Amino acid sequence: MSAFTWTDAGVRTALGLRVDLARDGVEYEGVSTDSRTIRKGELYVALVGDRFDGHDFVAEAFASGARAAVVSRAVPGDTGGRLYPVEDTLLALGALARYRRDYLAAPVVGITGSAGKTTTKDLTRAALAGARRVHATAGNLNNQVGMPLTLLAAPDDAEAVVLEMGTNEPGEIAALAAVARPDVGVVTTVGEAHLEQLGSLEGVLEEKLDLLRGLAQGGRCVVGDEPDVLVRKARSLCGHVRVAGWSERADEDLRPDTVEVDHWGNHTFRWRGRTVALSLPGRHAVTNALLALAVSDLLGIAPRAAVAGLSGVTSGPLRGELRRIGDLAVVVDCYNANPPSVRVALELLEGQQASRRVAVLGTMLELGDASARLHRQMLSEALERDVDLVVATGAFAEAASSLGVLGTSRVLTAATWQEAYPALRERLGGSEVVLLKASRGVAMEGILPLLEADFGDAGAGDAPEEA
Repeated sequence: MSAFTWTDAGVRTALGLRVDLARDGVEYEGVSTDSRTIRKGELYVALVGDRFDGHDFVAEAFASGARAAVVSRAVPGDTGGRLYPVEDTLLALGALARYRRDYLAAPVVGITGSAGKTTTKDLTRAALAGARRVHATAGNLNNQVGMPLTLLAAPDDAEAVVLEMGTNEPGEIAALAAVARPDVGVVTTVGEAHLEQLGSLEGVLEEKLDLLRGLAQGGRCVVGDEPDVLVRKARSLCGHVRVAGWSERADEDLRPDTVEVDHWGNHTFRWRGRTVALSLPGRHAVTNALLALAVSDLLGIAPRAAVAGLSGVTSGPLRGELRRIGDLAVVVDCYNANPPSVRVALELLEGQQASRRVAVLGTMLELGDASARLHRQMLSEALERDVDLVVATGAFAEAASSLGVLGTSRVLTAATWQEAYPALRERLGGSEVVLLKASRGVAMEGILPLLEADFGDAGAGDAPEEA
């Protein structure tokens, strides 16, 4: 297959502009949205955000070597470069990515879900990488900017493209799927997340299922087995559905077999005659690995090659990573929080072998009118588990008051984690497993240097140990 090249005609076709005005010989080295890092010969797309307007930097982009710019309004000064006028530059970025996708020979995998999508993306990339050249989302660049840019950066020799897709308002997954048109769609799970915009669990489910509705012709579906409504709905939408997980709803060959668990909650299991040894703690990691293996199977990867790379996948920063601070084991899981991910984190904590287990919980954001109810529900679930101490902060402290558990020996409450820390410090002996779980806006990882100061020792805890 010949190398893909952006031409004036190609850009105009992608953007729905007049192709008869295209000039021969005008080509671009790539597409960029950042005037600070743009390279010579690239096409600049002037995005508009809440705190910036890329149109203010068009001249800077040209000065740095941009050959043309996509704009939705007049730009200050005489740029001296070619401009492509559009109504909305964000939609234009998606249109360019969709055009690029049409020229990709590699199969495209799209992954979404209320929890576990980044881990599943990493595991899928690893499962495919044993036999294919894989291009995948970096980090969690999964929105209407990050996902198109990932597609636009796909090299010509890619043999598989793995895209993470996120959402916090209705229509985003449909828009992303329309750009990527995945050959395989994966929904890890659905739960009550981003309810401020999505409204209800049903709204979340329908939003996530838009990925399956937007697959390329002949596309195939892979879903987790929880909740059962996800499986039922997926089967009503897709002619070919693979289901992975622990329950009987999962396909028999996508359930873990001969399972063993180590001291930190890392699972080993058998799949297609091979041993899968995960370096990720928790039962949920097994489901995520099985989802990745299901994708590899659909794309024709031999089991040996698919299994080989999975053990090298570890928890990302703040995503369930295990850190040692002196004799404390700290599960740092405060990149995001919603009921499904809190439930998973509590399950992970409960599975740790330790003298005592402590859960420090901070507010789950973006839950709208359901926030108070869901914080009460999750605090109740925490207290039903084998957890010795629950530190309830923010909305969880309010939930503790509503549930009448203030002042009990198992519950500490405070408005913030900063206010809770002195009392927490007094209750720690130094050999516990401590879970830190909160939404990103709470910044609960700020507890880590405090724990280091109080419980760390020379040579211990400085280097994080990921599990």
